Amino acid sequence: MIKSHQAALRVSRRLIACLLAYLLTSTAIPVAAEQPKELLIGIEPEHNIFDQMEQYRFLASYLSDKLGVKVNLTIMSRYGEVLKRFKSLKLDGAFLTAYTATMGIKELNLEPIANRVNLTGESTSQGIIFVRKDSGIREAKDMQGKSIVFVDPANMEGYLFPLAYLKQHGITGINTFFYRFFYSGSHASTIFTVLDGRADIGAAKNTTFNRLVQNDPSIQKELYIIAQSPKVPEITLCLSNGIDLNLRERLATVLLNMDKNAPGKEVLEKFKARQFIKPDKGDFAKIEEMAREAQEALTDH
Repeated sequence: MIKSHQAALRVSRRLIACLLAYLLTSTAIPVAAEQPKELLIGIEPEHNIFDQMEQYRFLASYLSDKLGVKVNLTIMSRYGEVLKRFKSLKLDGAFLTAYTATMGIKELNLEPIANRVNLTGESTSQGIIFVRKDSGIREAKDMQGKSIVFVDPANMEGYLFPLAYLKQHGITGINTFFYRFFYSGSHASTIFTVLDGRADIGAAKNTTFNRLVQNDPSIQKELYIIAQSPKVPEITLCLSNGIDLNLRERLATVLLNMDKNAPGKEVLEKFKARQFIKPDKGDFAKIEEMAREAQEALTDH
């Protein structure tokens, strides 16, 4: 068990170190001179990938019609993979969660053009740390010797935030502090892992938690939220600066005006969104700081 923890910790350290290195450098992609016939847009694995692809398919079709450019979709197998696809010039854009959007803006000079606003009117999400109510765990010190499940090392709400929280409470050696830690791969899986008793503590994002509670109110009765992160942009469409500037501006205009016409509203409903809004690059600064605290939580012991 100790050896497996150490191996997992080494992987986490390497990944966080690499991601932080990305934040400190910028590798711009040359600007293209002509409009492409097709665009390839990546999607991160937020929940059931089949439902997710179906949800995004309506949006891709709408954009294709409005732009006169075929918009194709590809879903990543895990968080963070999307940046490798940008680096190999296989992606023109991607719908990114908070941390990977931050990395993409810093590392690849991606342009954030639109934030999704969900059906409750929120364009942001928060990380939450939660336990079963019958666990007896209510604060950081109660977590010692317990098991914790994260989402993915390249995820803000489900990994960077809980590490920053632990750092703020004087806990830096997660390999020795916890009996076990592991990754579920998705926010919903993390929540169900704690519900089922396969981990004592979990970290995920509040929007997924709220969606699951809406479908099954008993979830809220069984789980206790210990801490919440600051609000960060939940989903941001970021485009490569290799795309023709005129096309980028047209794509942004189409998204930002979808809620102002009947066909756009119909697609938004299928996309489970209220509208798209213009991003604020300043929103990503707090994520960089959280990443640095997470790195300290992995190294200061």
